[in-house]
Amino acid sequence: MPENGILYIVATPIGNLNDLSPRAKEVLSSVDAILCEDTRHSSTLFSAFGIKKPLLAYHDHNERNIAQNIIAQLQEGKNLALVSDAGTPLISDPGYYLTSLCHEHNIKVSPIPGSCAFVAALSASGMPSDSFTFYGFLPAKSKQRQEKLEQIKQSEATAIFYESTHRIKDTLADIITVLGQERKICLARELTKQFETIVTTSAQGIKEYLESNSDHCRGEFVLIIQGCSQKQEASLTPEIENLIKELASELPPKKVAKIVANCFKLDKKEIYNYLISQK
Repeated sequence: MPENGILYIVATPIGNLNDLSPRAKEVLSSVDAILCEDTRHSSTLFSAFGIKKPLLAYHDHNERNIAQNIIAQLQEGKNLALVSDAGTPLISDPGYYLTSLCHEHNIKVSPIPGSCAFVAALSASGMPSDSFTFYGFLPAKSKQRQEKLEQIKQSEATAIFYESTHRIKDTLADIITVLGQERKICLARELTKQFETIVTTSAQGIKEYLESNSDHCRGEFVLIIQGCSQKQEASLTPEIENLIKELASELPPKKVAKIVANCFKLDKKEIYNYLISQK
């Protein structure tokens, strides 16, 4: 009975081809076949390095159908590599199911480290990195997106998301609605590419940055949100609370929340919730 092969999890560049490590090149050149999200995309990358290996499509739509066949190949002694279109496999990409099966069948899984967009962004963001949570992509619909943001609103850990060019403005609007204009955010786009940009400022500042030039909304984004601090939780000072109460005696809660939020650059929803809690 042949000895089991190895499944290599190989990180590929997220924009700069020079980021493919010598070890990654060596492994990709030596395995029997390479599992790819998009064989056409990966073939372009591999041709740049003279890597000529059989490419097998492995993506969200077929992974459960072909995983057992891949396990069988590994049990026959074949060495295989798994890559994503860019960056580290399994980070918001398929692969979990296959690696889980490998461990069930005592097949070695070996990581070949390299580029990862959210790690690169975090390292350069100026945000706390001792405690963070990576959430992948936020939900596509605003209601579900706001619900997810509500879940992390009081978390002290740094929160990290990926976002697409088509949703970045809507997502930022939801962040401001739920977390407020002053929550500190880092927006990183086109990492390692020609137009790499990393901006760390308030949520309102990021909104203004995106609106200042349509090109700023292009590319692939990493959003990093600073965790909640005691300072943020205590944003309603006694003076502001007194003003809210005075206005509330003459105006409806939503109107009060809007006025105070605009005057003091605070979270409108926080003010509204405070008003409701005082009834």
